[in-house]
Amino acid sequence: MAACLYTSGTTGDPKGAMLTHHNLIFDTEATIKHLKVDEEGRYLCVLPMFHAFAETVCMLMPVFLGASIVIMKSFLPERVLKTIQKKNVTFFAAVPTMYAALLNVRNKEEYDLSSLELCLSGGAAMPLKIMEDFEKTFNTIIIEGNGPTETSPVAYVNPIDGIRKPGSVGLPIPEVEAKIVDENDEELPRGEIGEIAVKGANVMKGYFKKPKATEKALRNGWFHTGDLGKMDNDGYISIVDRKKDMINVGGMNVYPREIEEQLYKNPKVLEVAVVATKDELRGEIPKAFIVLREGEEATDREIKMFCMDYFANYKIPKLIEFVDELPKSATGKIDKKVLKEI
Repeated sequence: MAACLYTSGTTGDPKGAMLTHHNLIFDTEATIKHLKVDEEGRYLCVLPMFHAFAETVCMLMPVFLGASIVIMKSFLPERVLKTIQKKNVTFFAAVPTMYAALLNVRNKEEYDLSSLELCLSGGAAMPLKIMEDFEKTFNTIIIEGNGPTETSPVAYVNPIDGIRKPGSVGLPIPEVEAKIVDENDEELPRGEIGEIAVKGANVMKGYFKKPKATEKALRNGWFHTGDLGKMDNDGYISIVDRKKDMINVGGMNVYPREIEEQLYKNPKVLEVAVVATKDELRGEIPKAFIVLREGEEATDREIKMFCMDYFANYKIPKLIEFVDELPKSATGKIDKKVLKEI
């Protein structure tokens, strides 16, 4: 075992994923091949180094290649923009909330980020509105990928030369397989929603001192990610939501990410997270926590009216709570486990 990296625990209890040297070497080499990066790159590492995303993409990749690494102690949005400009950073990897924070920097258009050749987003689903705004503002492209800690962590990424599909996490990296399965582990047809399962040399050895959890996750030679998703006819994977985050409204499945995507289109909304809350009549209902942009005001009714243009009644958040900020993990991911307890 080379490392025991703990899952973020933003939707459940954190577990130690035991990763071998072969896991990490394989994932690093496969990701390098998929992203087509070389030793000329200058990588900005602002993600916490204890996180799998940073370890493979911001540390192991440039070390393998002999590329340069610019290390930042903490994520301060304005300082990140200054560093990219001053150090001529070519490769920037971050979670979606970091991209959102950079868009909220005053006078952001004054920074020259023309050195950037590749921006990579992972760790959580990237809202399309944030991706579009970032690309337009800074004249660069974000490549979205994903994969849990248990897959070292990169499992799928949009291709560099092929078709990039915004809203999708792309294709499996070389020599890694992925499929969508139902509750009985039967593979589902293209386009149907089920759990994403991954097979490859990047899959962990197991969870540290958790044999039951290991047995549940590693079944029939496949790692079951806990992510709900679908695969299109071209083999591209789209993550719909975490299995644990799905909301059951009177027997109807509601995916929080679908609601969040639309709320991000509201010009008053800076950040949003939707979680399940208990309801005596319907079992569960959606509740939205919203951070408004500086200087903006909104009411519950206004947000619900906005949602009515996009959703059936059962999907509209019945509870709206405006907050100054959303709780986040050390890696910058929105911590829905905390929100569910509020």
